[in-house]
Amino acid sequence: MYARREGKDRPLTVHELNELLLICSLVLLIAVAAVRISSRSGLPSLLLYLGIGIAIGQDGIFGVTFDNAALTQVIGYAALVVILAEGGLGTKWKEIKPALPAAVMLSTVGIAVSVGITAAGAHYLVGLEWRQALIIGAVVSSTDAAAVFSVLRKVPLPSRVTGVLEAESGFNDAPVVILVIAFSTAGPIDDWYVLVGKITLELAIGAGIGLAVGWLGAFGLRHVALPASGLYPIAVMAIAVVAYAAGAMAHGSGFLAVYLASMVLGNSRLPHAPANRGFAEGLGWIAQIGMFVLLGLLVTPHELVDDFWPAVVVGLVLTMVARPVQVTVSLLPFSIPFREQVLMSWAGLRGAVPIIIATIPLVSDIEGSDRIFNVVFVLVVVYTLVQGPTLPWLAKALHLGDASEAADLGIESAPLERLRGHLLSVEIPEGSKMHGVEVAELRMPAGAAVTLVVRDGKSFVPLPTTVLRWGDELLVVATDPVRDAAERRLRAVGQGGKLADWLGPEGRTRG
Repeated sequence: MYARREGKDRPLTVHELNELLLICSLVLLIAVAAVRISSRSGLPSLLLYLGIGIAIGQDGIFGVTFDNAALTQVIGYAALVVILAEGGLGTKWKEIKPALPAAVMLSTVGIAVSVGITAAGAHYLVGLEWRQALIIGAVVSSTDAAAVFSVLRKVPLPSRVTGVLEAESGFNDAPVVILVIAFSTAGPIDDWYVLVGKITLELAIGAGIGLAVGWLGAFGLRHVALPASGLYPIAVMAIAVVAYAAGAMAHGSGFLAVYLASMVLGNSRLPHAPANRGFAEGLGWIAQIGMFVLLGLLVTPHELVDDFWPAVVVGLVLTMVARPVQVTVSLLPFSIPFREQVLMSWAGLRGAVPIIIATIPLVSDIEGSDRIFNVVFVLVVVYTLVQGPTLPWLAKALHLGDASEAADLGIESAPLERLRGHLLSVEIPEGSKMHGVEVAELRMPAGAAVTLVVRDGKSFVPLPTTVLRWGDELLVVATDPVRDAAERRLRAVGQGGKLADWLGPEGRTRG
């Protein structure tokens, strides 16, 4: 790490390093506080993080000058890997499996439709050259994984809608990056069939490597007992990064590889699964904060004025024309109701990912790349400000909210190798139908029993007549043969309550 003084590079002194650490810590604390403001106001947190970066930047309070687009791109890619890993770990296979075909269509055919319509609008309405228009059309056609994951998990939507949107945001980064790199290369743009072949090949390589790394990683973590529980989250994230690196080095899509590998890991019976997801979520927040603040530093606010209205026009074409047509065309083969298609059209949230991808033409020194970056930046800020807070309202207006669905249980498994058993830690969240159920009414399979209840910070051994409440934490010991049956039974009671005997394993009425 170096500072510049009188034209010469020199190592940072200890005092300067302490100052840098203090500034970074303060920025991180302010950003964490911004999350609370965001949750109360309904504003997407990315806008607040961008605002922090702008306030630190050359037009802001501290006047820090930063214009290294290449460094921003590298850090942005690294942050995106962490965000995709966190999203994949939190994606439930049973919800996303039915949505995969629709998500693939949105991420391939839909991307082509969106790029074409948006580029035409940028060319004919704003007057951009075709190369610049195509780059902008490709850049803004990518939905942002961080924005989609953070917003959708706060809105109680039907699982099909959530599954399609989350899978799309995890899949569409890869074809968009390929298109932007192709459009930003000097010389003539490749024919469409060449681009289609490149995208197909890179996606296939990335998918194969991601699934293989995820399966091998899950197999290893299940059969190798690590000496400390804190090593499991580190190992999971390391496996996800390996998937990205292997996919990229094999000339495939590293982004698709890391998302699929993380999804495989997240849906495997790994020890300390909630701790793994919690660790990944913390890293994801740090990645988002750092990425948005850095992008805020990179932008020069006074240069955005001239590109404000062109960005608004391109955004209108994208939001009101390209995205609805993309959704309609892509979902033609599927029986998805019109109301859900309307919500999916409005929920195509953009965030830091399009801004990061917009650094590709900057690094490639494409003519007009500064204007491309400014248009993308303004478009993302304006339309995120509009779409994010109004998404819950639209879901309610379309009668697509599913607030009555009971909250899922958080179950952590710690292997007890010597006893050939498992200790399950079960948290009963507010809204779970396990509230009011007696311990005896759980009807655990033979070989499993509730051994301890932690309530209001105090623990006690429950009686068969002990009534469970929201906020309780149960410690359940299960032998290895009945471990899966015990977990299924707990989840069934969490979804169906005392009526779980008459409900299926997912907590829904049979037949």
